[in-house]
This record gives sequence, structure tokens and C-alpha cells, in this order.
Amino acid sequence: MRMRKLPWAEDFLKEQEVVIKEPSTYAGKWKQLLNKEVLHVEIGTGKGDYWILMSQKQPENGWIGIEKNNNVAALAVRKYTKLEEAMSNVAFINDDAENISDWFEKGEVDVIHLNFSDPWPKKRAHKKRLSNEKFIRQYADILNDDGEIQMKTDNSSLFEYSVIEFQKCGWFLHDFSVDFRRNEHDEDAISEYERKFMEKGQPIYRAVWKKYPIKNEN
Repeated sequence: MRMRKLPWAEDFLKEQEVVIKEPSTYAGKWKQLLNKEVLHVEIGTGKGDYWILMSQKQPENGWIGIEKNNNVAALAVRKYTKLEEAMSNVAFINDDAENISDWFEKGEVDVIHLNFSDPWPKKRAHKKRLSNEKFIRQYADILNDDGEIQMKTDNSSLFEYSVIEFQKCGWFLHDFSVDFRRNEHDEDAISEYERKFMEKGQPIYRAVWKKYPIKNEN
């Protein structure tokens, strides 16, 4: 179901300091902007629960949320503005991640999060999936050599597709679960959207990919 247009969204987003208007001008400067040594990027924040909760859970790291839909982005940013205590380790980009490699310098990002991305079920639309090869190659460019991509989804078809796409691009599957929430994971925040699936007994699929295999230090 398409979300209804919020008449206040566009002006609201323009007024918020946390929303970066020209992200390409900060390429190579994000860690300096947030004054953090580790940078997490969530592509497709939805209404912002994960972006906000994880920035609170890990205040020692920088967290950048990306959402292209103006209406959804406005809800995420409004949720942030209502926090009792402002966070200095966050930034938000209201734009399409199709050209994400223009926004970050090579090797600048430590972790990319893909949480419950749009599955684009019709085959002709698969190229729009955030785990499509054209996106993966950009991720490889902006992630550092030890960087990783963490993906969660409730959609089994998208999950299967993603595993194959990352394999085709030469990535290494570091962690994998077809029912991630059967055990507690206090290190990973649960958004309102994810909790709805959990309450229905829907399994959460999760995978972590790395650009290179982990070195054996022995």
C-alpha cells in the first residue's frame, strides 16, 4: 500500500539540521562531521526506528540514515526531533541511494545495513533491489577492506536472490540465519516494523557479507 502524501513533509525536511542537503559535499568528511571513528550507514530507514535505536545503543559510532521517500523520511526525522536528548552521532540523507558512491569516499564506510528493503517482487524490477549487482559494486567501493554488509528481511525470495547476487560479485558470507530472532540478540535493535513480523511468528532472515575472508591470525 502506497503511503499517503504528507503536505508538511518537504518543508519540514528542509528545515532540519540533521538532514544533509548535499551529501556529495561531505564525501570523505563524514567521520569528521560526526566526530566518530566508525561509520554505519542504513539504506532505507523507513520510519527511522533502527537508525535511532542503534545510534542510542552505540553512541560511540556514527550513524547515517538514508531514505528516498519524502513522506517516510519526514516521519523518521520527526521521530528523531522528538527525542528528549539530541544525538550528535547521526545524520540523515533524504535521497535515492542509486548513486551512493558519490556521497562517500572510497573505503569510508565500516558497516552498511539493509533492513527490510523493498523486495520489488516483479522480475523486471529486480534491478531496483538494494542487493542487486549494481548496488553491490558501489558498496564494495565505499566500504573499507574490513567492512561488512548486514541484511535482514522477512521476504524469503529476496533473501535467496541476495545470497546469489553477493556470491556472483565475489563477496564472502560471514554469518547466516533463516530465523534470526529465535535467539535473543541484544546487540541488534528491533524496529516496530520488525516486531510485527515477530509477533506473527514470521521468521527473520539475516546475512552478513564481507568483501574479503577474515584473516586467520594463528
